[in-house]
Amino acid sequence: MPAGSAEALSAAVLGGADAVYMGGKRFGARSFASNFNDDELAGALAYLHDHDVKGYVTVNTLVKDSEMDEALQFIAMLEDIDADAVIIQDKGLLEELRDFKIPLHASTQMGIHNSEGLEWARGKGISRAILARELSIDEIGDIASRSDMELEVFVHGALCYSVSGQCLFSSMLGGRSGNRGSCAQPCRKMYSTSQGKGYMLSTSDLECIHLLPRLRDAGVTSVKVEGRMRNPLYVYLVARAYSRALKSENVEDPVNERDLELLRTVFNRGHSTGHMEGTDVRQTCFADNRGLPIGEMTFKDKRLVRRSDSRRLNVGDGISLYNPGKAGGFKVTNPDDILVPFELPDGTYDAYRSNDWEFASILSSIPKIEIEVKAPPRRSVKSTRKSNVRQPVRGELSVYLSSLRSLEAVIDLCDRVYFEDNRHLAEAVDICADAGVEIAPIMPRFTPRMPELPELPLMVHDPGQASAFAGRRLFGSHHLNLFNSRNPADLYQQTISPELSSSEISSLASGFHGRLEVMVFGRTELMVTRDPTLEEGSLVDGKGYRFPINKDRAGMAHILNSADTVLLEHLGDLDAMGIESHGIDLRRRPADLSRSVMEIFSERDMDRRREVRKLCGKVTYGHFNRGV
Repeated sequence: MPAGSAEALSAAVLGGADAVYMGGKRFGARSFASNFNDDELAGALAYLHDHDVKGYVTVNTLVKDSEMDEALQFIAMLEDIDADAVIIQDKGLLEELRDFKIPLHASTQMGIHNSEGLEWARGKGISRAILARELSIDEIGDIASRSDMELEVFVHGALCYSVSGQCLFSSMLGGRSGNRGSCAQPCRKMYSTSQGKGYMLSTSDLECIHLLPRLRDAGVTSVKVEGRMRNPLYVYLVARAYSRALKSENVEDPVNERDLELLRTVFNRGHSTGHMEGTDVRQTCFADNRGLPIGEMTFKDKRLVRRSDSRRLNVGDGISLYNPGKAGGFKVTNPDDILVPFELPDGTYDAYRSNDWEFASILSSIPKIEIEVKAPPRRSVKSTRKSNVRQPVRGELSVYLSSLRSLEAVIDLCDRVYFEDNRHLAEAVDICADAGVEIAPIMPRFTPRMPELPELPLMVHDPGQASAFAGRRLFGSHHLNLFNSRNPADLYQQTISPELSSSEISSLASGFHGRLEVMVFGRTELMVTRDPTLEEGSLVDGKGYRFPINKDRAGMAHILNSADTVLLEHLGDLDAMGIESHGIDLRRRPADLSRSVMEIFSERDMDRRREVRKLCGKVTYGHFNRGV
């Protein structure tokens, strides 16, 4: 269970949680939760252990080189105060923890979604993997059958629309990085697509309480609830409902319906089983919490005259009315004669129960605790960073392509081709072979089962893919979130995260002992989603910006930035840092544009910068000058 405050911690314990996860003031993926300072964490863990409940602490953000020593000292402190595990995302930080004794859990942000990824994690000292939330129950069962590692899955709470650990939407548009715990939730805003207008990226919340028996049978070790920013009442009710269901003797239907009703009242923006059963994860009508839907209510002269729902209302129940926006809310004082205490036009409204009459008594039963402040021990821990004197180079041009026409247009100007896994791949391989240009097929983004691919170099996106094809020359895409120099140089070449600034790229390069690539042109992918219902086309926001939506052959949708990142005038800076390759993404771009862009970048023709803007429209430097 989650706990973002002392009150939520108490609620989780009272509700029957076996373990609670919480965050410190830094390095947690919910930086806007109250969280605990170091002294409070020591007291919180002591409180949990006194109640025979485990305490896990999140260090599940990406870590910059400049922050590594502080992150290591924080984890050393957690080890000394007997945290039961630390949840991490950053693979460079993971390398620095080899001599630590504290158990390590892989965050869902690490993107583990195949058995090869589990074996990679085991080799790195990880004892439990929190699987990517995009897996189905059948896929989880298949992965579990091929590994005996402890598996944890999310079963309740908010879902990300993007694949876990792969969202740059908030970062690129507003500078608040989800990978750094500061997501501004652009997915909860209004957009237009070919499917209409609404909250087109907004997900319903996850509710898998009915699936607990199937998850147990699939081999899941632990089930997890999202909600470090939720209130103690929510934490208690979810903990109680799932604890009761897990202990129920009714194996076929373990759910207490009253528990479920309370869950759907305390927080509700729609519920689904997410990707567990392959359903549509979106709920596009509204993005806010409305409570339990209770049908339509018709009012005349502010008095209820008709209801479409027969469930009884009780004194103290809270009712919210919408038509379509919120018209107001009130508490029921007389269930037999409901009168709205504010001005309300006659008409029919969608009604939601936003408060249950039992909530007040439940809240009063949750103990108010004061976390004992315990000054934790401090020990000095330093990272093992080794500097690397990189020689200035003239970076190669590595181009991402998806069409044969564009390939033929630029083949004489590029040093390497990364080609999308589509029906043209075999012919693209032949064209590159004839031209003497290296080609690396781009692997699918999500691979619960590894595909068969030609015996060629490959571009990989996650640790499982890298492990599965370890005998080949491998190129790591920026989706591997290379954020610091502590990442092992175990691939032929890796692409630096587009969230880093110029100075941070330089710092990473000066300590990384392998080949590096920086993306210097193209529309950065903001999201990739496994939602099968999002159609190809464009996503248009309230300001009129258009974000292309592309579907790949596996049915996944890729949402791209509305502007091209163009770092033409910074190629010399990257050369001076010793960056071996410059990535140019020309997938789904016309052949004539592809040719012009490659000519300009190969010649480094600064006089044609305006031409790039004219060809592309809106352009950006991304995070090169600002970072996150």
